[in-house]
Amino acid sequence: LTWQDLVLNQEVMEEVDHIVAWLAHSKRILNDWGLQKSLKPGYRTLFYGPPGTGKTLTASLIGKAVEADVYRIDLSMVVSKYIGETEKNLANVFDQAQNKNWILFFDEADSLFGKRTQTSNSNDRHANQEISYLLQRVEDFPGVVILATNLKANIDAAFSRRFQSEVYFAMPDVMQRERLWNNLFTNKERLNTDVNFRQLAERYELAGGALLNVARYAAIRAVKNSHQTITQDDLLRGISRELM
Repeated sequence: LTWQDLVLNQEVMEEVDHIVAWLAHSKRILNDWGLQKSLKPGYRTLFYGPPGTGKTLTASLIGKAVEADVYRIDLSMVVSKYIGETEKNLANVFDQAQNKNWILFFDEADSLFGKRTQTSNSNDRHANQEISYLLQRVEDFPGVVILATNLKANIDAAFSRRFQSEVYFAMPDVMQRERLWNNLFTNKERLNTDVNFRQLAERYELAGGALLNVARYAAIRAVKNSHQTITQDDLLRGISRELM
């Protein structure tokens, strides 16, 4: 996929361009402009907003733009119920990435970067210890760390203070939804003449991720019914299923 496949508002694209510019020119900014004493070499950003609004795709395209690998951290593989194991797993991730040109992408980050609680037992103390450790590693990491969450309010405030940027991925508006619909179906010959993307965009507020599900369902339904094209009814059935 390319930037053309990503449909975001202008403010979000400016924030994303800012991150890309830092990745491309950070050495120059730190060394030539004499800011290496004041600024740490890493960059931390939070992507937040409803599901399916393009957070993961944006992280992927940032890596593509600067030719850096984006590593999506699978939190189910990192978080452990055994004391000390989570920190060990996290240390392994950060140690591997330390001197490589990697972007670390923590999806559904609130499960790991959640708020610290009042300590009432050893489990609470241990959870708080994990968050404090993570905070320190994220802050010292010389590369880019992107956290993504659907619920910004669940992220510990200590992380929020250390983000260089917080980017809100809103639900697409009518024009953006129409663009998303058109981007999905590149082969317009496979669309029936009754398909009206403008009408669908105006009536149904769906994010890009949901539209993908609708497109898949509509295509399967058309093939199953031995139709040569996807009809408006196929799309409406898919939308109805998605909304349910």
